[in-house]
Amino acid sequence: MDRYDLTRRTVLAALAALAAPAFGQSDKPIRFILPNATGSGVDAITRAAQSALGKALGHSVIVDNQPGAGGIVGLQALARSPADGMTLGVVSNNVVIFPSVLKSMPFDMPGDFTPIAVVGYTPVVLVVNAKVPAANAKEFIALLKSRNGDMTYASGGNGTILHLASAMFLDETRTQARHIPYKGVGPMVTDLIGGQVDFATAALPSVHAHLKSGALRAIGMATAQRAAAAPDIPTFAEQGLPGYVVEAWFAVIGPKGLPAADVKRVHDAVVTAFNDAEVKEAMAKQGNVINVAPADKAMPFFRSELAKYAALVKKAGVEAQ
Repeated sequence: MDRYDLTRRTVLAALAALAAPAFGQSDKPIRFILPNATGSGVDAITRAAQSALGKALGHSVIVDNQPGAGGIVGLQALARSPADGMTLGVVSNNVVIFPSVLKSMPFDMPGDFTPIAVVGYTPVVLVVNAKVPAANAKEFIALLKSRNGDMTYASGGNGTILHLASAMFLDETRTQARHIPYKGVGPMVTDLIGGQVDFATAALPSVHAHLKSGALRAIGMATAQRAAAAPDIPTFAEQGLPGYVVEAWFAVIGPKGLPAADVKRVHDAVVTAFNDAEVKEAMAKQGNVINVAPADKAMPFFRSELAKYAALVKKAGVEAQ
């Protein structure tokens, strides 16, 4: 082998290295850990964008649902993952509520993570099962008061945004009900339809089909404006409760110490994926509002939300467990 051939091989190898992806091998999938069960709003959002995210990142994308302990299991797995851009997470408000409702946590939020992109929010709707004799806020509040606290409400786990949203509603209306936490939104919705629990607040995508079928009935949207995907459901503000507004935002995060170059790459991919025509159509059908915030705004947003929900938890009287 002559010197020319060696030089040529060296140059080709260097060019191949330059052409390689910035992180990981091209055939290695990127894992998105979801601290939520299948059927949740975050799950529906991530799976709708899964293909577009893979295309934008240059890797196949695996969605890994880890809903244990209300989401703590999945978050702990993400916190322990290498900061190499190959393991990321999609989370909701739950992550900034946990510090106020749990006496101890196996990680610091947000210190043990790298917030990358606040993507948007999902409308939250209060629903009842078909057996509950109430069709609007006035009738439902009257029913709650007449039952003297013996009605039940479900959530996807203690201290989750859905738990807090219902607790806030009860506080706002000066009514009472008994909380029944579930291990994820899927089981919660199943028992709600079956009549094992009376009502719940839920992300619109997780119950929309059941509202259309009549298995569940909407009492009101907990958003400032009606949801484009369900324009027939009035807001609680329209029904005399202007102070009751809850937005279930969702965001992409990574482990602590994710390099700035990887943060930019992932953020740019999120922007590209959620601007994909098919993804935009899916988000509109689900009722999600997409507005990807700049990467440098993500950490300040998480910190401000921590303070916001700490105050709301205290006001709603939710005790730490």
